[in-house]
Amino acid sequence: MELVPRRRLELVSGRSHPALAEEIAGHLGVELGEANLREFANGEIHCRYDSSIRGTDVFIVQTHCGPVNDTLMEQLIMIDAAKRASAKRITAVCPYYGYSRQDRKASGREPITAKLVADMLQTAGADRVVSVDLHSGQIQGFFDVPFDHLTAMPVLIEQLTRRGIDDVVVVAPDAGRVKVAERYSQLLNTDIAVIHKRRPRGSANVVEALHVVGDVEGRHCVLIDDMIDTAGTICAGAELLAGNGASDVWAMATHGVLSDPALERLDKSPLSKVVITNTLPIAEDRRIDKLQVVSVAKLIADAIDAVFEDTSVSEIFGGDNLA
Repeated sequence: MELVPRRRLELVSGRSHPALAEEIAGHLGVELGEANLREFANGEIHCRYDSSIRGTDVFIVQTHCGPVNDTLMEQLIMIDAAKRASAKRITAVCPYYGYSRQDRKASGREPITAKLVADMLQTAGADRVVSVDLHSGQIQGFFDVPFDHLTAMPVLIEQLTRRGIDDVVVVAPDAGRVKVAERYSQLLNTDIAVIHKRRPRGSANVVEALHVVGDVEGRHCVLIDDMIDTAGTICAGAELLAGNGASDVWAMATHGVLSDPALERLDKSPLSKVVITNTLPIAEDRRIDKLQVVSVAKLIADAIDAVFEDTSVSEIFGGDNLA
């Protein structure tokens, strides 16, 4: 007797960003599965899938937004439940990868939490991980399972090209973003500038922008970063660019963490527009006038489809999805 294997895609979502998961499901043309997530009286999380997922390709979507510990633990529990329900392959889809900034020891007696999260996802049972614009490319090396790195670059570049802005300069807000800024400048065929910044020793969320390397006077400057948290780096860079004669300053970032006092800083800064994606949920009451949110749901949906069909993910981005 010969059996033809029947493949089935199951897309389920945690509770951190249901709107993004619904949008991804819409692009894929599938219904979201139900994980029946709830808490016990003491706050412990319980998960039980509504229908059989035996032998299915399960994609568990959960962005690690605040409270990060809760959303991360919720995804781990969902992965464990899928493994014990005999799912054929489990892919953890993390649009925003939590604890990614602690990817190395900057000083003694510190943890490397990006590696810790990688270990937990694998131990829980993830066979593959998908994420968007990691804080550092080396995080991919923390995994012993396949890792698909996506980039929001296509949707961010579209926002610039559709407006037909002339004389653009792509600006890296620090040395760590130079490689990414160069990739943007090559695709846009524009010049690049770099801001030299410094963080005072022993302080957190404090940034000093010292000087600009590159010609920005009278030009439209676009700061490119992976995330905006408290907005200290972006706003310090914008003030320095404006002080050096930039005609207009934009900021573009993939992850809008927007911890306080980010919105107040952005509102008072010389930035005329701040473009972020919806990898993290942004409440309507936190959307200031200069803030624009664009969707990466189709990019994630295309990547999920490629993983399910065993085709190339990098071809979606023309090979430009390197971290």
